Amino acid sequence: MLKLSPDKTLLAGQVEMLSVFTESGRVPAVLAADAEAGAMVLEEILPGTVAEDLPRASLPGQWGELLAALHSVPVPPRWRSDLRGRFEESFTRIGRRLSEPAIAARIDEGTWQRAIRRCETLLDTQSTKVLLHGDLHPGNVLDGGPSRGLVAIDPKACVGDPCFDAVDYVVGGAGHEGVEARCQVVAAACGLDGDRLFAWSRVIAPMFVIAHLTYGGPEGALDELLALARPHRSAIRPNG
Repeated sequence: MLKLSPDKTLLAGQVEMLSVFTESGRVPAVLAADAEAGAMVLEEILPGTVAEDLPRASLPGQWGELLAALHSVPVPPRWRSDLRGRFEESFTRIGRRLSEPAIAARIDEGTWQRAIRRCETLLDTQSTKVLLHGDLHPGNVLDGGPSRGLVAIDPKACVGDPCFDAVDYVVGGAGHEGVEARCQVVAAACGLDGDRLFAWSRVIAPMFVIAHLTYGGPEGALDELLALARPHRSAIRPNG
């Protein structure tokens, strides 16, 4: 697969991140790269079905195997990106949209600041840090076949809480089986702290609300995401 980008710095970063995760066997191999040309050739992943189109029942177990492989990669010395920096950038960039009328009608500044405080609490209590894929959602994961398992593409590697690489998948349960139900299953399958995973779900729920308002989505999912963003929602304990 040939990948081209006018942003040479971005492409060089992608090559570096894919190379770091190579030993996991769960990212496409970089077969050739030319930073000056803004091009790289990647291994084609077959059958290549995106995870969001795979049978829902088998996905939690496969996701757990994917995370175990990715998170087994040692953190490179002096890796420049961490989860705190990622969230600082995300809250600043996405937060600029709170003034848009359609978004302001559903997400106010108090809700946004609550998400930031929840995030800071989780970041301050990270007892385990791993090299994260950093953008691991079902659209960025491909089926590599029975012998390979799931394969992750387009990493934005950073260092932080292993729960973060499962949270997009969990929050995607809104409007389907529900975020709490999916959190229980995913936490157990991935060997993650269910309370922390659910807490991360509440952090990113307002961001998902903004995405739903921008690109469309079922109203039921939107209501569930807004409920997650509110205060005084009890945590769950899926691991006992």
